[in-house]
Amino acid sequence: MEFESVLIGVFFISMLAEYMDATIGMGYGTTLTPLLLLMGFSPLQIVPAILLSQFLAGIFAARLHHRVGNVSFDFKNDTEHRIVKRLGKLGYIPRSPASKVAFVLVISSIVGVFVAVLIALSLPVFYLKLYISLLVIAMGIIIIVKHKTRNEFSWKKIMGLGALAAFNKGISGGGYGPLIVSGQILSGVETKNSIGITALSEGATCFIGVITYFIVGANVDWMLAPYLVTGSLISVPISVYTVKKMPVKKFTLIIGVATTLLGLFTLYKLLIP
Repeated sequence: MEFESVLIGVFFISMLAEYMDATIGMGYGTTLTPLLLLMGFSPLQIVPAILLSQFLAGIFAARLHHRVGNVSFDFKNDTEHRIVKRLGKLGYIPRSPASKVAFVLVISSIVGVFVAVLIALSLPVFYLKLYISLLVIAMGIIIIVKHKTRNEFSWKKIMGLGALAAFNKGISGGGYGPLIVSGQILSGVETKNSIGITALSEGATCFIGVITYFIVGANVDWMLAPYLVTGSLISVPISVYTVKKMPVKKFTLIIGVATTLLGLFTLYKLLIP
């Protein structure tokens, strides 16, 4: 009975963590992983289940964000784009601007994760996590300072952002959401669009992680998965409605504060285990 109570607790914690993640684009894995470790679960019980729940919740959140108008996705091939015309039948570029950003982020993630894993084998984990936490704090502070100004959109920034965020994810397993959301805002993407794009791109990245676990044949305990998946999916519609109703400038400031606090929390966990 006591263990059943723990699993019910996992369900509610997942629901709250996903509400935060789908509303501000960050915080699910960062807050959930240490809590589940403290509850006595092992990494191989936690990480694959979190990846699976983030994949399903991310895709669901992206779909709902699109449906209510927080973001506009159109993944039909943009046949008028110069790259598609040049490559012919091999060319593919999605139509809507938000879809293009998500597409670039996902492609960058696939490449960045593989590169990061190779580099991570030779670098101290402490310094990598220190770098990520300081980077997230810095980006959060920049957003707070510049939340009333409009940043000019830049594809170069978006491509660099995707590679950097994926690098962080591949090295430490974290630092993806805060960097992707804050980086998009600083690259000129509208705040509410950045939340929907992050949900889609992180969901796709987590899908790659889940498939990898199946491919390598790791001995994974999926016991937590039903509770994490159910809790996260239930909270998605509430968070999407929250995003729709939040004024853009106020919402941007909230993202900046949340990013800074999450970076400080990560730094605290690193320096004071």
